[in-house]
Amino acid sequence: MLITEGTYPYNTGGVSTWAHSLCSDVRNVDYTLYAINAVVESKTQYPITPSVKKIIQVPMWSPEEPFDCVDYDVKYSKILNSRENTTELKIANEFCPVFEKFINEIYAEKHSVKILDDCFKAMWKFFQSYDYKITMTSEAVWNSFGKIIKANLNQTELEAITLEHLTTGMRWIYRFLIPIAIDVPKVDISHITISGIAVLPALALKYKYNTPMMVTEHGVFIRERLIAISASDYSYFLKKMLINFSECITKLVYHHSEIIITVNKFNMTWEKYYGADVNKIKVIYNGVDPNFFKPGEKPSHLKNIPTVVAAARIFDLKDILTMIQTANVVRKTIPNVQFFVYGNKDAVPEYTDECEALIKELGVENNFFLKGFHDRPELLFAEGDISILTSISEGFPYTVIESMSCGIPVVATDVGGVSEALDDSCGFICKPKDYNEIAEKVITLLQNEQLRRFMGENARKKIIENFTIENFISAFEDTYEELHTTQKTLSEKSFTKYEF
Repeated sequence: MLITEGTYPYNTGGVSTWAHSLCSDVRNVDYTLYAINAVVESKTQYPITPSVKKIIQVPMWSPEEPFDCVDYDVKYSKILNSRENTTELKIANEFCPVFEKFINEIYAEKHSVKILDDCFKAMWKFFQSYDYKITMTSEAVWNSFGKIIKANLNQTELEAITLEHLTTGMRWIYRFLIPIAIDVPKVDISHITISGIAVLPALALKYKYNTPMMVTEHGVFIRERLIAISASDYSYFLKKMLINFSECITKLVYHHSEIIITVNKFNMTWEKYYGADVNKIKVIYNGVDPNFFKPGEKPSHLKNIPTVVAAARIFDLKDILTMIQTANVVRKTIPNVQFFVYGNKDAVPEYTDECEALIKELGVENNFFLKGFHDRPELLFAEGDISILTSISEGFPYTVIESMSCGIPVVATDVGGVSEALDDSCGFICKPKDYNEIAEKVITLLQNEQLRRFMGENARKKIIENFTIENFISAFEDTYEELHTTQKTLSEKSFTKYEF
C-alpha cells in the first residue's frame, strides 16, 4: 500500500512524479494507493498504471464525512450499528481516558513513543466498533480536550487563548485522526511517502495484520512543518499544538518503520534527531529517464531571448518571491530577460496572489511569467538557456535532475539534496533567499554561452552516470523484496515457535 498525502495521483509535484515512477516501472509489486486529500477528487492527474489495483481516497477536510462521500466497502448495516452503539457512556468510559492520555502526551516535555503508540492503538481499536463522528464531536471529548489543555498550559498561556483557538485546535485533532477510523485492506507492505498523517493507515495495518512499514523522506516532513508553522499567523497556542503533534507523529513513523529511505544524505541529521535508528536508513536517489529528458532545440520564437525556466508549484516552500526579486535584479543588466515558471497556481491561491502583487509592484510584468501547469515536462526545459530553483526546502528535486538530463545548467539554492546532484561543473549553488547572489549567477550564465554549453554537457553526463530511472527502480525493487522476505521469515519463525 503506497500511502500519499496531498500528492499522487490527484496532485502534481516532485513527490507525485516519484510515486508515478514507482507505479509505472517497479516490476515485482502490485499497488493499492491510499490517497489522503483535502476533499473528494474526481480526476487523477496521472494515468493509472496496471500495477495499481485499487485506490482508496480519504478526504480529510471535506465538508461531508468520509463515509458519506466515499464508498469503503462497508455494509451500511455495520455503519448504522456502530452509530447506535456509540453512547455518551461508552465514549466517557472507554474513549475519553485514552484521548486524554493522548492529548497529555502531545504536551509532554519529552514524548514517549510507547505511550503514543498505545494511545493510537487503543483509539484505532475503539473505532473498529464505534462511530468516529459521534465520538469526536461529543460533549465528553470536548470536555476532556479542554481539561487537558488547561492542565498543561500556564496562566499566561491560558489567558491568551480564545474560544476560537480552542475550537480550532479540536477541529484540527478531529481532522487529523480521521484515517485511524477507516478500515484498511490486507497488504504485504505499507509504504509511507511522508512522515506525517500518512502513518495512520500504516499503523492500522500494523495493529490489524502486523504489516511491516517503510517510509520515504523527500523534504523532511518535520522540518518543513516547523518552517510553515513558524511563518503562519496562527496563535501561539495553535502553533505549539501543531508543532508538538507533528513531532509526535514523526517519532512514531521512525519508531515503526523497518526501513527509512531518504532521497538525500542531508535528511539523515533530522531523522536521527527525531529518533530514527541510523541502521534502518538508506539513501535512494531519485532518477530520470535520459532518453525521455534529453537535449532539445530551443523554440525559434525564444532563440534570441535570454530565458530562465523553472518547474515549481506556486507555494511558499518554493520561494517564488525570491525568484521574482532575482528577475528584477537580472533585468537591470539584461533588460529583455524572460523568466517562465511552470507549475500549479492553485496550490496556495493566497501565495499566488502575493507573487502576482510583487510582480506588479516591481514592474517586471514583461520579464516574469507564471505560466501555470505544463503537461510536457520533458519539453519545458528546452525553452530555457538555464533553469532555476529558489526553494527554501527540498528533498532531491526532480526539476534539478530533469534539467540536468536535458543538458540545461541550473542555478539553485543550497537546500536538501541539491548539492548531492549539482556541482560547479554543471551549475551554481546559492544561499536561500539571497536574490542578489542568485541573480549574479544567472547573469553569468546568460552572458556566457561557452560556459552554458560546458555545464550543460557535464550535467547530462552526471545524470547518465549516477541518477537514471533504472538505478532508482532497481533499488526499490530490491528494497521491497528485502522487506517482504525478512517479514515472511520472521512470521514463519514465530509460527514454528508456537505450533507445539
